[in-house]
Amino acid sequence: MRPTLLLSLLALVAGCAAGTEPSSPSVPAGAVAFSPSPAFREWWHTTEQCAGLSGSFASVQWFVVPGVQTFDPGTGNPVVGMWSRDGSRSRITLAGAWQHSEFVARHEMLHALIGQSGHPALYFETRCGLTWGLWEV
Repeated sequence: MRPTLLLSLLALVAGCAAGTEPSSPSVPAGAVAFSPSPAFREWWHTTEQCAGLSGSFASVQWFVVPGVQTFDPGTGNPVVGMWSRDGSRSRITLAGAWQHSEFVARHEMLHALIGQSGHPALYFETRCGLTWGLWEV
């Protein structure tokens, strides 16, 4: 991967879910619901295993912002993915260019499983390796 692309991606993931209020029921402007492919269920299971946690895949609502590399979740920082919570349901929104990225989907799934924003090293680094520095995009 080119160093400039890697640096750009590192800057983007820093805003992945940080600053996004987990209780916010909104989704970014332009986002539309989508039905995840069967691969997403497999990724969910893999993420549950590495995290040592379990959760309901069916309780996740999926959204995509079509035709974009990044989107602004309302924080002023562009991101490629975002997790939020609306009551007992999780919402995961992906930028269109990253809609089928296992890394981005699993990263946001891990937020849903731990139920928080931020990137606790125990889960994102040690157990699952779901940071840009540990994952080869």
